[in-house]
Formats: sequence, structure tokens, C-alpha cells
Amino acid sequence: MAAEQLALTALMAILLVGIIAILTRLEDWRSYTPLAGGGAGYGDETVGHHEKPGGLIRWLTTVDHKDIGLLYGTFAVIAFAVGGIMAFLIRVQLIVPSGAIVGNNFYNSIMTSHGITMLFLFGTPILSAFGNYFVPLLIGADDMAFPRINAIAFWLLPPAALLIWAGFFTAPLTGNEIEPAQTAWTMYTPLSTSQPNPGVDFMLLGLHLSGVSATMGAVNFIATVFTERGAEVNWANLDIFSWTILTQSGLILFSFPLLGSVLVMLLLDRNVGTTFFAVEGGGALLYQHLFWFFGHPEVYILVLPPMGLVSYILPKFAGRELFGFKFVVYSTLAIGVLSFGVWAHHMFATGMDPRLRASFMAVSLAIAIPSAVKTFNWITTLWNGRLRLTTPMLFCIGFVSNFIIGGVTGVFLASIPVDLILHDTYYVVGHFHYIVMGAIGFAVFAGIYYWFPLYTKRMYQRTLGKWHFWLSMVGTNVTFFAMLALGYLGMPRRYATYEFDPGLAPLAQDALWHQIASIGALLLLIGQIIFVWNIVTSWLEGRRVRDPDPWNLERDDMFGRDFAWFERQFEDTLATDGGEDEESVATDGGQPVDDEE
Repeated sequence: MAAEQLALTALMAILLVGIIAILTRLEDWRSYTPLAGGGAGYGDETVGHHEKPGGLIRWLTTVDHKDIGLLYGTFAVIAFAVGGIMAFLIRVQLIVPSGAIVGNNFYNSIMTSHGITMLFLFGTPILSAFGNYFVPLLIGADDMAFPRINAIAFWLLPPAALLIWAGFFTAPLTGNEIEPAQTAWTMYTPLSTSQPNPGVDFMLLGLHLSGVSATMGAVNFIATVFTERGAEVNWANLDIFSWTILTQSGLILFSFPLLGSVLVMLLLDRNVGTTFFAVEGGGALLYQHLFWFFGHPEVYILVLPPMGLVSYILPKFAGRELFGFKFVVYSTLAIGVLSFGVWAHHMFATGMDPRLRASFMAVSLAIAIPSAVKTFNWITTLWNGRLRLTTPMLFCIGFVSNFIIGGVTGVFLASIPVDLILHDTYYVVGHFHYIVMGAIGFAVFAGIYYWFPLYTKRMYQRTLGKWHFWLSMVGTNVTFFAMLALGYLGMPRRYATYEFDPGLAPLAQDALWHQIASIGALLLLIGQIIFVWNIVTSWLEGRRVRDPDPWNLERDDMFGRDFAWFERQFEDTLATDGGEDEESVATDGGQPVDDEE
């Protein structure tokens, strides 16, 4: 086994050196101009990335923040598809109590990879996609502060994904020798230290690469916001999305290096014989403390930028400025600070000191306050606004409603007596997914639809966009409300099979609620297929936008720096596109409410 691992490592090193040699021959890296016209274009508009090669080599060597944003987005959508398929397989498996399609080991594998894929390969990269593309535009910067580091941060992700998914590729070739990791996404010890499967080592190495990528990106975002702002952008008028990206980057900077250290210690325990966690009488508890000191800020690393997206997009279609802008900023900073003081609410059932446990309960309840401030500000922004129910607006409203459900169910889990009953049940899964899919996912969709005309110069199909919203909204609530009900019935999470008791009433049967959750998952799957079809076909064949203000933002004086940049690019395009005679594209429906009345 050791010889095989050594040979595999040598092969990977030779392959990496070969790729570097090929790229060096194809591209003269020293001739590349990294900052010229790379971003908002607030300087010399006539200068661009003229030395950038074309075709595949362009995407392999680009340091333009917009290109890298699109690379992040493409990678994240692929990861979302992989993680989503894994989730659907989980729901199909649980339609019947005995398991429908896969064995227990494979179920554990896809459950583990689903969580890691969605959190580390979709959640963080998709937010980096928005940050890379739009933060420089919104703050008036030419590019990111460190363009080459920006590119390196992205290119660490594809090998990270291959390592995380390596077990699925190698299992058919090696039999039982190298299988996908079966540790769940939390990788709790002693399970993760005692499994001899090398697939666990691959997963840990992949996670380490993704953490290095996120940390490099965070340093870049902090440096960009602090040093690259335009002359007209100060801390008082910095947009809310950039505030949330800045706060998220600070959280990454203090939490991801700890995750990297924990992963290195796990690898040493597994392969060298150290006893950081592989020891009786406290090793497992130490691991949980270290992991959740990263793990709970990670939740806010994922949710703060979506909050910023909604805070930025929702006012555009409400026809008024965001209510209480300063309080939204202060609540963002408060969440960032408090997020490092709540990690042990994941450990209420471990037998920790009751006094220490009570202090974590108090902080966990307190962190709900800044989240509530944001929620009331969003609702107040909608109050008496000139609402236009476009697809981005629908997803923003869906975000607010799902976030309320996810937040309230989280407050219950912050209470020690309730948590001791619901801990490690499907209630926790339902609560978490209301936030991850129902809130974060909806905000991401809102951002994709809102900026779609900007980065494609085309408009998506409005009807398909609304179908996507309603299928996602109904599917989300059917699936995850059923999980909340399963939690109240006492159904443990992470089980591949369960029992059917014919003596119980239908509403008390785990099987019924699992089947309801699977129906909701089917609706979610159909909605995401429509989303991918809409985005791809509209990008390739959609009607061209003929107005630099496709959302009619100037009517309410909501025209931002992002579309101001688009207007300049649009004018340049019109001067060189040969005078195509296409009709203007109507924006995505929804007349103001007061106009309809």
C-alpha cells in the first residue's frame, strides 16, 4: 500500500511538471499586462488586456478579475450539480425504509461528499465569483489588488475537487482499497482517524487546498477594498455587498488557517502515528472544539455575502434606498465578531461544563439580534415601495421568508434543553438546509439573474426564470419542512435505513415524511434543470440587451456603479457591433404595485 501511494504521488508530480512545461512553451508570462483595464475601467478606458491570448490559453492564464469571476462561477455551478445529484440520490435511497438503490457504505460516501461539496466547492467559490467580478466594479478599482494571487487562488480549486471526489474515480479500479471517504462532512474523530481507507487522506488534502484558496482570496479582497477604492468611494458610501465581502474575508482569515491546522493534525494522526486526536479521554472533544471554532464562523462566511446580495438587489426593485443602511452595516460587523463566540452550541450534548455551556447559549441567542435587524430592515424597505416582481426580486423575497424560518428554528437549537432533545436529528438538517439552500441558494440565484444582462449582454427567458423560482420555493419548503417534522419524531440524521411501524398513525411514520421530502427534492431537481437550461441557452442565443439600463433603475435613482460601468462598455460595443437591427429586450416583468392598482 505504501509503495502504491508513493508511486501515485510521483506520477502526480510528473504530471504537474509536464503541465507547467507545456504552459510555459505556449505562453510568454512576462509579456502579460495584468492591470490594464482589468476591472471597472475608471481610469483609461481605451487600455485593455490586449496581450491576453485567445482560446483555452486565455482562460488558463488570465488574471482579469472578470474572467476569474466567471471561472469561479462555472466551477461552482458544476460543483452545485455534482452535490445536487448526490443529494437527490440520498432522497431516493430514503423513499423506502430498507433503502431503495445503494448500500450503506455508498450512502455514507455520497452523504459525506455532498456536504463537503456544497460547503467548500459550491458555497465559498460562488460567493468568490460575485466578489471577483463585481467588487472592483462597485468600488471603482481597476482590478483586484493582487491579480496573480487571485488566479492562483482559483486554480487551487480544480485539484481540490478531484482529490475530494477521488474515491469515486478510484473505487471501481481498486475494489475496496481506495473508496470515497465515509466520515460525514464534520470528519469527527475517532472515526476519521481509524478508517484505513486512503480516500479519507485524499479528501483531507483536497479540503486543505480549498482552505488555502479561500485564505488567499480573503487576503486579496481585504487589500482590494482597503487600497484600491476609487477617489469617490469612501467608507460612508461603500456599498453593502462590499461590506459583507470585507467582513466575510476577515472571518476567513481567522478561521480557515485553523481548519488547515486541524486537517494537518488529522493527516499526521492517520499516517505518522501522532496522537493529537487519536487518543482516549479527550482527543475527540478537542477535535470538536477546534473544528467548530472554524465550523460556525463558516456558516456566516457563507451567509453574509448572500445577505449583502439581497441588501443590494432588493432595494433596486422596491424603488427605494435600503432602510437603515448604517444599521445593516453595523449588524454585519456584529455578526462577524459574535460568530467566534458561539461554536460550542454544536457541543451541548458532549457533557461539557454546564456553566460554560450556559455562556455559549447566551451568545448564541444574542447573535440572532443582528440577523433580526437585517430582516426587519429588508421588510421595511419593501413597505410602501414601488415593487416590481422580477425574477431577482422573487428570489430576494424567497430568501427573506426562508431565512426567517431557518433563523427561528436555529434559535430553538440555541436553547440547551431543546437542543438536547433535537441534537443529531433531522430537525438540525432541516434548519441548516433552510439557511444553505433556502437562503444562500436563493440569494445566489437573485444575483445571477440580476447581473445576467451585465456579464452576457443578453436577457434570460423570463418565464423559465419564474418557473425556476416557484419550483425552488415549493421544493425547498416541502423538503425541509418534512425534515423538521422528522426531527420532532426523533429520526436520527445520517441513517441509510430506518424502520416502518404499522402500528403508528400515518403522520407519525418516518416513511411518510421521508417520501414527502423526496417529492420536494424532485421539484428542486426539476427547478435546477430549468435554471441550467435557461442560463446556457440564454447566454448563447438570448435576445441582446439594447439598453444599458435593462432594469429601468434610473427611474428610481437606483443606477449603481456596476451598471454605470456596463453603460460605458455598452456604448463601446454599439460603436463596433456593425449596427445590428435587433429589437430591445424587455426586462423581466413585474409592473410596480401602485401602477397596477
